[in-house]
Amino acid sequence: MAKLIASLIAFLVVATLLALIVARIWHRLGRRQREAFIDSYPYGKFLDQRLSAQRPELSPEQREQVFDGLRDYFHLCNTAGQRMVAMPSQAVDDAWHEFILFTRQYEQFCRNAFGRFLHHTPAEAMPSPTAAGNGIKRTWRLACARENIDPKKPYRLPRLFALDALLLLAGGFIYQLDCMAAGQAGAGYCASHIGCGGGCSGDSGGADGDGGSGGGCGGD
Repeated sequence: MAKLIASLIAFLVVATLLALIVARIWHRLGRRQREAFIDSYPYGKFLDQRLSAQRPELSPEQREQVFDGLRDYFHLCNTAGQRMVAMPSQAVDDAWHEFILFTRQYEQFCRNAFGRFLHHTPAEAMPSPTAAGNGIKRTWRLACARENIDPKKPYRLPRLFALDALLLLAGGFIYQLDCMAAGQAGAGYCASHIGCGGGCSGDSGGADGDGGSGGGCGGD
């Protein structure tokens, strides 16, 4: 009887371990599929004409840069899971707004890219005063990790944080690595004190736990 019980326990332990391994592999495969979908999605097919009408000052090449930024942002949202990710680029946020207007395509995109709907929430509708700051700090960390930048000692800005300045975008969010220069000039946000800038953010309704400030609208 004792041997039977021991064998049963051993079987259950092995079965549990196998189930955990299979679940982990399945999760990784699903994540890779979502990443491939985000990478290959034809954003310009739906958005180029509308973004051109909204931002006529942008050239076709610059609009492609905006779509690359939108792709980056969606990758960050996919990585963050249920946690809020702030939007540090007004240009990319404009493209995101236009994408949402294609309601069926956007819903299908979210289902394939995130397994859920990624909402867009204004700053004033965020759940707490610190939510935007939490989101922009998370965006900074994830964007730096994606581009192999040390978030504490950055040698350059990640694309999402550099894009508006690169485009000379009217009303854009401008970030600088030199905090003293940013403060003296009175223009731009200090990237090292990342709680002081950003535009919109996206999440799927998860709770937020990081401290910070900044950020504008968001998604849930």
